[in-house]
Amino acid sequence: MHLVRYISPIDGRPVPGVRSGDTVAPLAGINTFAELLRLPLSELQEAVSKVGEEEVAADLKYLPPLDGRGEVWCAGVTYERSRGARMEESTEQSVYDKVYSAARPELFQKAPAWRVVVDGEPVGIRSDSGHDVPEPELAVVANSHGEIVGFTVCNDMSSRSIEGVNPLYVPQAKLFVGGCALAAGIRPVWEVADPKDLNIDLVIRRGGDEVFTGTTSTAKLVRELQDLIDVLFLPNDFPDGVILATGTGIVPELDFALAEGDVITITIEEVGTLTNTVATGREPFAFLADDNLEGKR
Repeated sequence: MHLVRYISPIDGRPVPGVRSGDTVAPLAGINTFAELLRLPLSELQEAVSKVGEEEVAADLKYLPPLDGRGEVWCAGVTYERSRGARMEESTEQSVYDKVYSAARPELFQKAPAWRVVVDGEPVGIRSDSGHDVPEPELAVVANSHGEIVGFTVCNDMSSRSIEGVNPLYVPQAKLFVGGCALAAGIRPVWEVADPKDLNIDLVIRRGGDEVFTGTTSTAKLVRELQDLIDVLFLPNDFPDGVILATGTGIVPELDFALAEGDVITITIEEVGTLTNTVATGREPFAFLADDNLEGKR
């Protein structure tokens, strides 16, 4: 089962639903994901058991599994591989070594709901970067009460060249149009036996050929998932829920950089798959603002 948002074939509005196998059914009495993520976990679980008439899943257009005032945040340097890669690329190596083992994690806001791209849409690289990589991450979905209610797949796109010059440039290296992608579905927390024991696989294809592959496991994540959520919620309210990407354990070597047209596929065991094609600059993502204004996102 996955919780999804899709465009209703009846009236063209975004609808929250439940995807099971080859069918999707709308949630009864729930009009937005924001409404769903305002519920306590026990009530949310009950709400997703009440659905309407089924549709054929393949016939639908899917949207990111977040809306309203929902936000995506990220945790950084949570895997040993990430610490090593950041230190390798940076002129200020010690900050990454310190944050890896510090009591306080690195957390930063990645994107508001309307700026997130979904499976099948393009992901972006900055036109002024020159060295960009995907960051495949398990993303934790929390309701407004700070309870973990599910998991999805996140691609936290990153400019290594910008962050490497100075860690204070992290916002520019991380926050840009097309820089945050989520899989179309949320796997409910009650269906994932152990989120700290999931395989994560990354494949990058260029012209149909595999140019990079990598694998890791969430068992290598040094932070506890609920601890990350607790730190995030300590100074913040998320009335429509929040998705927190928990860091990456797969970083290509320094001689690899993404190119326009590359196809990135991330698969997380028991959670889902996310596939996007790389585009450069702002123009390919004008549809995000347009769709948001027209109520199609």
